[in-house]
Amino acid sequence: MEVADQLGYWKDHQRKIDRSQQFKLALLYRISGEEQLQDEYFAFLRKAIIKEADAEGIQLQSFQHIEDLIAAADSFHGFIGVGADRVTIEKLTALHQKLPAGVFIDINPAPRLFDSVRPNLELTIQDALQKLVAAGHRRIGFIGGKGLKINNVQQNDVREMAFREFTSMQGIREAPVFVGGQFNVETGYQLGKQVLEQMGDHLPDAFIIASDTLSVGVLQAFNEAGVMVPRDAAIISINNSEVANYVSPPLSSYNINQETLSWMALSLLRDLIRHPSSPHVHLQVNTDLVVRKSFIPKNDD
Repeated sequence: MEVADQLGYWKDHQRKIDRSQQFKLALLYRISGEEQLQDEYFAFLRKAIIKEADAEGIQLQSFQHIEDLIAAADSFHGFIGVGADRVTIEKLTALHQKLPAGVFIDINPAPRLFDSVRPNLELTIQDALQKLVAAGHRRIGFIGGKGLKINNVQQNDVREMAFREFTSMQGIREAPVFVGGQFNVETGYQLGKQVLEQMGDHLPDAFIIASDTLSVGVLQAFNEAGVMVPRDAAIISINNSEVANYVSPPLSSYNINQETLSWMALSLLRDLIRHPSSPHVHLQVNTDLVVRKSFIPKNDD
């Protein structure tokens, strides 16, 4: 195995590091300032990554543009990636050629090239549906934003795809989907108004909403129309950001442990640098529902 590695039988991960050598890593943070303000999930994720790196004595330098990281690749052993909207496979391939050791957190735009650690959103949606059905809800809607654009092709968000799949599997006949725009408050508000216009008096019993920021906008639209949550429609949200505590009513939301995501990504990246011939690894971290007033599961009432 060692001879094969020396002869270059594995072209994927070329760079090795001595165990006594200090890691120098890059953070490819492709989240704009506007997006960060609109969705605090990414801001807290960035802080968690930096905190974990500091705790382990790892040097970490931030980049926003792939081209800048490619130009500086020789200075780093590997990178952590956060956010990947409007990237191209060509740029990601060029990055892989210069810096093959990379781990994306949450969204991985190139799973054939880089490793990843992400929340298990498919299981999150499945669990939310099971809890809603157990509480007696039969008409369940989904509200979400658009997925990534890779090579200028719009991708479907994994939460939307999981909702469509699991409602079909569970025989939930009335499962309307409302999707559009970025994951921000304004999108949630517009989608909330769209729900009210299209559904009228036949509003679903409950909604699964893809992020807390979207939920804030939906609640604004519902409040303006006199729709009471959870009396008229229960809401389960995702992210468990700080805002979930302060809206009316407070949101029952699935917690994504960003510290665990960050720690696992750094650990995976260290192993990847030390063992460059390893196959790609994609890890998932489960979420847990933090119960507040927008939805109370049957066993918690």
